[in-house]
Amino acid sequence: MLLKIPFAKVDCSGNEWIYVQEVLNSGWLTTAGKTHLLEKQFSEYVGGKFACAVNSGTAALHLALEAIGTGPGDRVLVPSMTFTATAEVVRYLGADPVFCDVDYATRLVTPAILKDALLHQPEIKAVMIVHFGGQAAEMETILPFCRSLGVRIIEDAAHAFPSRRRGKWVGSFGDITCFSFYANKTITTGEGGMLVTDNEALFKRCKVMRLHGIDRDIWDRYMSAASSWEYDVIAPGYKYNMPDVAAAIGIAQLEKADLLRQERERCAKFYFNNLADMDSIDLPEVRESMADHAWHLFSIVLNERSRVPRNRFIELMAEKGIGTSVHYKPLHRMTYYRERYGLRPEDFPNTERIWKGCVSLPIYPTLSDEELVYICKSIREILG
Repeated sequence: MLLKIPFAKVDCSGNEWIYVQEVLNSGWLTTAGKTHLLEKQFSEYVGGKFACAVNSGTAALHLALEAIGTGPGDRVLVPSMTFTATAEVVRYLGADPVFCDVDYATRLVTPAILKDALLHQPEIKAVMIVHFGGQAAEMETILPFCRSLGVRIIEDAAHAFPSRRRGKWVGSFGDITCFSFYANKTITTGEGGMLVTDNEALFKRCKVMRLHGIDRDIWDRYMSAASSWEYDVIAPGYKYNMPDVAAAIGIAQLEKADLLRQERERCAKFYFNNLADMDSIDLPEVRESMADHAWHLFSIVLNERSRVPRNRFIELMAEKGIGTSVHYKPLHRMTYYRERYGLRPEDFPNTERIWKGCVSLPIYPTLSDEELVYICKSIREILG
């Protein structure tokens, strides 16, 4: 029997419709009470003092870099194994990304990789730490080392909610942590993101810059008892605010975040149990408890023993009705970054090895055991 299994599927079986209806009935659809509530609940969940909801994870990254003062001539360390947003926001501000390799087994920037990069390039001002696939980087080592050098840390946690490292939630480590609520993420608002920080000055800067550099919140301007329309523009900001319709979905998703994560973990355990004996596949390595992993992705690598090339494997899986994806084509292979910075594949050996064989398998809460059996059976049939 041929099943149809997408790569990703959203679970909106909670209170999403009820909360969206409340927003529609209120007559106020842009940033207001629901957004403020989502910010409060999210910051409490991850243990950060301040949260700023925005319209994408990319917007959060951009605001974070702007808030720490990134500008023309600055250099920011970015792993090549990431989505382009991590690097493009550096260019938005006229700064330059400095690309580094990652650990093969985890796709993470390790303390060793970071130390080598910073000691050989002391002009680097900030680092973008990507918590890849849902697994947190070694922040307990990375954080003090960067701070000893005066290097700022922006965490790209687009994959990493809810994730922990040594019992501490991602969102409570570095200078600023940026989350994505894109449609295929562990919780979603369709499009959206969140910025979390313990630094009040950084938070205030981000909050002002997310809406045109205006010094007063729009909801406050219209709902204040003083009924004052007056406001000031203190900087040339952006249009990055999250509307209440999106926030309403996010509140409902956050209510069941623990269950959604547990169901993703169930899928990951199934893959580990049923694919571990295949010598043509390298499974992702988990350095912490599986319960501390968000399981946004389950990315395997078809290694040198695979008799089927990666691209052909994806085609054959599609013929069996199974959606897959690739995370990621490295940034050093992208035309813009390759040509502008003269990047060479041989300078990123681990990333190259990952790229040549990486495939992300379906992993989402409503994926049934029957479908997981079918996926694993299909993989075995294709790879032999």
